[in-house]
Amino acid sequence: MTKIAFIGLGNMGGPMAQNLVKAGYDVCGFDLVPEALDQLEQAGGSKAESVAEAVQGASAVISMLPAGKQVESLYLGDGGLFKTVGSHCLVIDCSTIEADVARKVGQQAEEQGIDFIDAPVSGGTAGAEAGTLTFMVGGRAETVEQARPYLEVMGQNIFHAGGAGAGQLAKICNNMLLAILMTGTSEALKLGIDNGLDPAVLSEIMNNSSGGNWVLEKYNPVPGVMPQAPASHGYRGGFMVGLMAKDLGLAMNTAAGSNTATPMASLAENLYKIHSIHSDSTLDFSSIIQLYDSVR
Repeated sequence: MTKIAFIGLGNMGGPMAQNLVKAGYDVCGFDLVPEALDQLEQAGGSKAESVAEAVQGASAVISMLPAGKQVESLYLGDGGLFKTVGSHCLVIDCSTIEADVARKVGQQAEEQGIDFIDAPVSGGTAGAEAGTLTFMVGGRAETVEQARPYLEVMGQNIFHAGGAGAGQLAKICNNMLLAILMTGTSEALKLGIDNGLDPAVLSEIMNNSSGGNWVLEKYNPVPGVMPQAPASHGYRGGFMVGLMAKDLGLAMNTAAGSNTATPMASLAENLYKIHSIHSDSTLDFSSIIQLYDSVR
């Protein structure tokens, strides 16, 4: 049985690892949170007490970490994995991080003969649980094909965006647009609600008109409109406000580096910064609609 080491078993990584277990892989996980390790073990995987223990004998390593500094430390730091895993081991980083960090990690991997791809995801926790994520992949075409059997267990769509770091660039662009769509859709819905419209009716009208978008179709920010959406569950269990603020920061830094004008994204970033300060940053990012109540 092929062994996979899965590093980072949070809201996204945990369900992804469990889907690999369901597909018949021997998954050994490591996370700093004991409860996350217990959940993987209950699903049929095994838990390790260290990264080194998790990767021992693994054919593939998959990581899902909060930020670039953790990814760089995991692979390139003192005792980093690139010093311990052999060239036989495929490395897939699914974290959303700076493209420059992904390129740096990818370059080091190539120099040491290790197959590496950056493969950030879109689809949220629901997609992670259902195995319907979208992967945006950067790296060599041959390595993408090598990783495809694992990615297809965890996701529905796999796009090869280009060389190392290209997956991160695609993810940054996607999440920048998502934030703009969520803030704009929330604003439109709030205008309708404040003027007496039923948010469910208004959502249906807009979604079948020129204002239709993914937020209205899949992720409505108004509680009760979509039973499956985080808004109907206290804004819990989705993509956190703090993570969206982080991703928008990545987008702004990337835009500054390429001298790209991003006025709407700049406004969205400011809104999410304000929301994260004055609200619970662990709430789902659709809770941004609550900000419109506080600025009346």
